[in-house]
Amino acid sequence: MNAIDAVGVALPRLRISTGEIADAWGRYSGAGIAQKTVAAADEDALTLGIEAAESAFARGSVDPNGVSTLCFATTTPPLDTEEVVPRLVRALGLPSSTMTRTFTQSTLAGTEALDSGLDADGPALVVAADLPRGDPASVDHPFGAGAAAFLLAETGSVERLGSANHVDEFAGISYRERGSDELTGLDITSYERNAIRESVTSAVERLDTDAGVDEFELSAIDGAAVFQPDARMPSRAVTDLPIPRDALARGTVVDRIGDAGAAGVPLGLAAALDAAGDDDRTLAVFAGSGGGATAILFEGHVDSDFDAELDAGSSVTYPEYLRERGYLGTVDVAGGGAHVSLPTWQQSLDQRYRLAAGRCPECGALTFPPEGACRSCHRGVAFERVELSRTGVVRAVTSIGHGGAPPEFAEQQRRDGAYDVAIVELEHEGESAMLPAQLTDSETGTVEVGDEVRAVVRKLYEQEGVPRYGAKFAPVER
Repeated sequence: MNAIDAVGVALPRLRISTGEIADAWGRYSGAGIAQKTVAAADEDALTLGIEAAESAFARGSVDPNGVSTLCFATTTPPLDTEEVVPRLVRALGLPSSTMTRTFTQSTLAGTEALDSGLDADGPALVVAADLPRGDPASVDHPFGAGAAAFLLAETGSVERLGSANHVDEFAGISYRERGSDELTGLDITSYERNAIRESVTSAVERLDTDAGVDEFELSAIDGAAVFQPDARMPSRAVTDLPIPRDALARGTVVDRIGDAGAAGVPLGLAAALDAAGDDDRTLAVFAGSGGGATAILFEGHVDSDFDAELDAGSSVTYPEYLRERGYLGTVDVAGGGAHVSLPTWQQSLDQRYRLAAGRCPECGALTFPPEGACRSCHRGVAFERVELSRTGVVRAVTSIGHGGAPPEFAEQQRRDGAYDVAIVELEHEGESAMLPAQLTDSETGTVEVGDEVRAVVRKLYEQEGVPRYGAKFAPVER
């Protein structure tokens, strides 16, 4: 059985004060939330998941090549009908033999992915990433974004002591109609609260009976991450349970990031385990519209640096928030842009995700992309595949303003405004190569020649309705 070896967290850089939303609408429908994270135009569930997973690998003892199972949880996949997990496998450099599982439709997806990974045969990676959307006038008010990744192995420091479920039909609490990308609900407050409270209570109480957890006393719980669509729900959900309030506070993060859907409880769990001691017990309780609840009890501590990730960010105004979320304005694109066929795109994935370059067997120089003749000795050779460093130095930079971008980037410009493009120098074992790339997670014009930047996988653009991803570069201080 696996345990948690490492945890990674990814939160969008942009944040909005809920006071901004209240000023715009004269009210705010997100009880107890002070600020929330805002996904930028080039961020989605996949890119957030990749960033969280990379953070987990950097902290853990498991090499990406050793992962046997990948479980991904989200209610907002980039496409409703197309697997997203193969993109995650390719971007992280996992083996093509990796067993993959996708969990969606409900906020219970997070617990389904985590339980599946803990039960997997061999090292596993579990990623929960989400950015729900809704009517900007009401339902959207509490929605934030984020991702948590759990690297699992037999030698992990956080052990699962047991898990228990409560299954029942509680429809209409939160749902998305077929063909829509926005969540809604029936807005029957008392029904919703009772359904969640009864489900949570039953699942937690069964930890003692069904899961057989020894010496299980709720009053002795050190941390608890409970279903959190707003900041009031965790305490309301456990009204019938003697869980200490300070334990509940340890795993409540919605007040600072907003409702992160299927990633909400995993992010709360990451924060709680970061604050835990080696012998502390932490409870994670997931609930989902139409499906009941699941409770998992853990023991141990693992670093996630949740607070450090939370502290890195910059504020946006409400109009900027609407643009970033894609609610404001329309885009009229003239021309077709640079059409790159899917077969051609497929051939360049390792370059776009993994920064794969070619080393010349004759002179040792690096060529990027690894095509044609060596850029140094100009010989036609069979390049040796190498991966460039994911941190590099800006050697040239310029800004692309409105009207200056290729048509495929018009939607990004509508939401993000002008963007910077740089020539970045990357090294590998003493040799270097240069490549052009977009900059992200920075204000236009703030990155200068000589600055250090790091590669992040982000959405580039859509072609024929299919999103395409690749490396951009962000300042290292992010």
